Amino acid sequence: MYSVRVLVADDHDVLRRGVRAILKDNTNWKVVAEARDGREAIEKANEFKPDVAILDFSMPKRNGLEAAREILRNLPQTKILILTIHDSDVLIQEMRQAGVHGYVRKHDSDRDLISAIQALVSNKTFYPPAMTPNMQRPLQRDRRKPQPGLTTRQNEIVKLLAQGFHSGKIAEMLGISKKTVETHRQNILSRTNCHSTADLVRYAIRNGIIEA
Repeated sequence: MYSVRVLVADDHDVLRRGVRAILKDNTNWKVVAEARDGREAIEKANEFKPDVAILDFSMPKRNGLEAAREILRNLPQTKILILTIHDSDVLIQEMRQAGVHGYVRKHDSDRDLISAIQALVSNKTFYPPAMTPNMQRPLQRDRRKPQPGLTTRQNEIVKLLAQGFHSGKIAEMLGISKKTVETHRQNILSRTNCHSTADLVRYAIRNGIIEA
């Protein structure tokens, strides 16, 4: 019987094991490779040529969309499913424009992940129903007045915040205090006229701070 070959890429071991456990219940699906970052995901995809690549959006080295674009460039037949914590209309529209076939939020149920894979292997797309109506809106570029440029450190923090890392983890990664990260965050929000991390994700995508 034909087996659907799956690549799972996420920098968290627990999540990769969880996805593997969910897929194991379907005997027609086989996880043929795993990756811990976007660059490794591209390499493993080229090596194993999966039918479906499940990619975390917030991976180091190359994020999920960057990896998706590269994989689709080399393997256009591979179906791409993005896993993310983000609920950004802009990001979702960017995913569609990048050729991503489906999107599942990390807080969605196991059933949603299974349904997404079933849709992809049936040559359909899969996006959370609650977000689908927004897909009809054209992608709008940022209409805010130009903001003062961010410092190199602030750009680093914007990228990490947009990838879903919390202040404590960012402090650990950059070797600075959590208080310093919070101060930078408040300054960034003020300088970019953003009011939340979700706003920062949109700002980062629209202004090319992160590739989406």
